[in-house]
Amino acid sequence: MSDFGNIMLDKCLNFAVRVVNLCDFLNKEIKEFKIADQLYRSGTSIGANYSEAQCAISRNDFLAKVYISLKECNESLFWLQLLRRTNKINKEQFESIYSDCEELKRMLTSITKTTRSNT
Repeated sequence: MSDFGNIMLDKCLNFAVRVVNLCDFLNKEIKEFKIADQLYRSGTSIGANYSEAQCAISRNDFLAKVYISLKECNESLFWLQLLRRTNKINKEQFESIYSDCEELKRMLTSITKTTRSNT
């Protein structure tokens, strides 16, 4: 695996840890279960799918898995925006985790574009 792949997996894992911690906070302190569950699923799925892509059997398989990660990332951005607009998280909480998710989205978009152009 390339160094970039390791960096990306690390970023995905760090984001998943942040999502798990945020969802724990939402469940325990805010009693917000439904949105937290959706964010938990999408936010942890980004790294799980990217990790699976590392063992892809073909370039097309790799691309499909990375696209799933990208879609889950985009979904996570939606849930984070909804949490902010419903005042379930404050501005500081939102801006920090949202910027991490946007960075992942930019990186995943770049990976899909590069992989497509090399196929």
